[in-house]
Amino acid sequence: MAKYPSNKVTLALKVRGMDNSHCVHIVGSALDRLEGIIDKKLSANEKAAITFNPKIVTAERIRQIINDAGYDTYEESTGIADREKEDRKKEIQSLKKKTFISAVLGLPLLYLAMARHIGLPTIEDISLLAIIQFLFTTPIMLLGYQLFTKGFRSLIKAKTANMDTLIAIGTGAAYAYSLIASAFILSGSTLFGKEDIYFEVAGLLIVFILLGRYFEAVVKGRTSEAIKKLMGLAAKTAIVIRDGKEQEVQIDAVIVGDDVVVKPGQKIPVDGVVLSGHSSVDESMVSGESIPVEKTKGSKVIGVTINRTGAFTFRATKIGKDTMLAQIIKLVEDAQASKAPIQKLADTISAYFVPVVVGIGIIAAITWYLLGMGFLFSFTILIAVLIIACPCALGLATPTAVMMGTGKGAEHGILIKSAEALQKTGKLSVVIFDKTGTITKGKPEVTDIVRAGTGRLDEKELLRLAAIAEKKSEHPLAEAILAKAKLLKLDVPNPSSFNAVAGQGIEAASGRATILLGNRKLMQTKGVPIDGIKGQLAGLEREGKTAMLIAVNGKAAGVIAVADTIKEQSAKAIANLQAMGIATYMLTGDNETTARAIARQAGIQNVLAEVMPQDKEEEVKKLQEKGEVVAMVGDGINDAPALTQADVGIAIGSGTDVAIESGDIVLVKNELSDVVSAINLSRYTLKKIKQNLFWAFIYNILGIPVAAGILYPFTGFLLNPVIAGAAMAFSSVSVVANSLMMKRYSLGRGR
Repeated sequence: MAKYPSNKVTLALKVRGMDNSHCVHIVGSALDRLEGIIDKKLSANEKAAITFNPKIVTAERIRQIINDAGYDTYEESTGIADREKEDRKKEIQSLKKKTFISAVLGLPLLYLAMARHIGLPTIEDISLLAIIQFLFTTPIMLLGYQLFTKGFRSLIKAKTANMDTLIAIGTGAAYAYSLIASAFILSGSTLFGKEDIYFEVAGLLIVFILLGRYFEAVVKGRTSEAIKKLMGLAAKTAIVIRDGKEQEVQIDAVIVGDDVVVKPGQKIPVDGVVLSGHSSVDESMVSGESIPVEKTKGSKVIGVTINRTGAFTFRATKIGKDTMLAQIIKLVEDAQASKAPIQKLADTISAYFVPVVVGIGIIAAITWYLLGMGFLFSFTILIAVLIIACPCALGLATPTAVMMGTGKGAEHGILIKSAEALQKTGKLSVVIFDKTGTITKGKPEVTDIVRAGTGRLDEKELLRLAAIAEKKSEHPLAEAILAKAKLLKLDVPNPSSFNAVAGQGIEAASGRATILLGNRKLMQTKGVPIDGIKGQLAGLEREGKTAMLIAVNGKAAGVIAVADTIKEQSAKAIANLQAMGIATYMLTGDNETTARAIARQAGIQNVLAEVMPQDKEEEVKKLQEKGEVVAMVGDGINDAPALTQADVGIAIGSGTDVAIESGDIVLVKNELSDVVSAINLSRYTLKKIKQNLFWAFIYNILGIPVAAGILYPFTGFLLNPVIAGAAMAFSSVSVVANSLMMKRYSLGRGR
């Protein structure tokens, strides 16, 4: 037996058939009886993560206890191969075949069941009728054998009843009773008659149940299409440079540190950093952004994205399960496996549903029998109640909507980590934004070039001279000035002399020009009067910009202002949030003047400035204590505590790994308009969940009393078990279909 590395091991399983909250409860109850289980995460998308002590219980024993409860298991692959897709395909093909054969066999049974009621000729010979129904029903029962094996195995071994148990009891009782009645009829006994032959009820119920399961498998297979599309995008091979030569290898053979060559039109195989070359890359399959992204030396590239035009070489930094694609898939799968708070109601009801329903069925049957309606009538009541009460629709209501909601978000670069986050996002009353890198671009840019009143130099020449002075500087603002000069394609030679004056600025020379670039103190030290430009300087500083004076040959020539500018979508996104009734705040460690200036541009009225990183969490708490449901949007390490404290932490995808790890939602595209989209998606998903729960509850609340015969004394209406089976099967399909309608939903960026 294999040795385990520690006293805590996590077993990731696929649990076939655990596709609703009732089944989750059954598997959970079975595991609760095992010693050594430390933690378990079970989800209605057939996934289980079970942490256990290998010194007390083995993985084999855990799988066996789940199998005994009526469910098949296999260990999840650690890779990203689409095992789920292949399994779903096999399941659909098998159910399709079984459904077709059972439907063909069921048509004669349907005719025999309905003919007498609509005036069509039927078989009068009781013995012949019993034989024909037996011959058509028995193969159908065999096609549905798994309903019986799983149903009774759960009852006998796990001491619990699942949905298959209800079906097995109902159809099995009908078949067994009919078999006994047929044996007496064929022996010549008059104890049983035509009304005692119930084969068609059992057979047609299995037909409808198989049909319902087939439709469920088809529509449920579509709920995770976002993940399947991403999985299918993974490259199969890569061109790597080894021993100085290019060679094509399987994707699994790529290792961290490999130099990988990507040619025009090829998929980028793994994540990495560009070493040489230039191209534009289509990242729409990951971010949802249709515009290709330019890549040059130092740019990060993402596996599965598509290289458009040029060729480049990059160094592999992340492979396999560490790639962005694998992480996105894991995030979405974890979200789909989690439970929304609203699902607790459905879980609680489903947990007690089966024993209560069996009790109602038995009580109803006994009551009608005591009222003199006879065994056959009472037996029909019992079967109808058992069949119509299967809580499949109730169990599917929340998971299917959550799967569609998280999948829809993933398609558009909005990664929602849990169902709880998905639900809470729709209830937000306050959104707090970090400033730098969230509202703003996080990168200083030249915003203003102001000429002195008497200056003869134009704006381009002022910028060119400033760039010459900054060319050898290591100051952060130098990059902004040089970037602006490059954008305007200005000729920027090296300065002939350069001197950095600590705390004041730069003194440089180029040709005949002596250049001073810095603050007031530099100009004062060098004896340069600035009276003519003081007003413009103060005005730029009031706007929160860093303003630098430039003097040429001892005379003030102008002012160059640099600032961290807001992102294009920031103001619109914040206006949309306020229109939705959500209050917006800006939280920053910057000074009050700069913070207020940025807030004015973004349209934010509530500003919390000069807040130390360790105090950001406290500001979130203060709002929560006032009863607000708070989201924090940030990108830095210093935002992580606030992201964690917030009801919903929203991390900007370009931010640090710590921030992304701390967030409940990750915005891959770095656009604040996606905050609006996430809230809209949450509200829409919650609406769908409520619709699903309503129809599932209504179906069971109304269906069970009717099946128990409550209408019979007043209207003479009795719910036929065949109709009950059809209704039960299609109720689940209707709930899933309602969730699938979410595919048509448009996130409406910036709405």
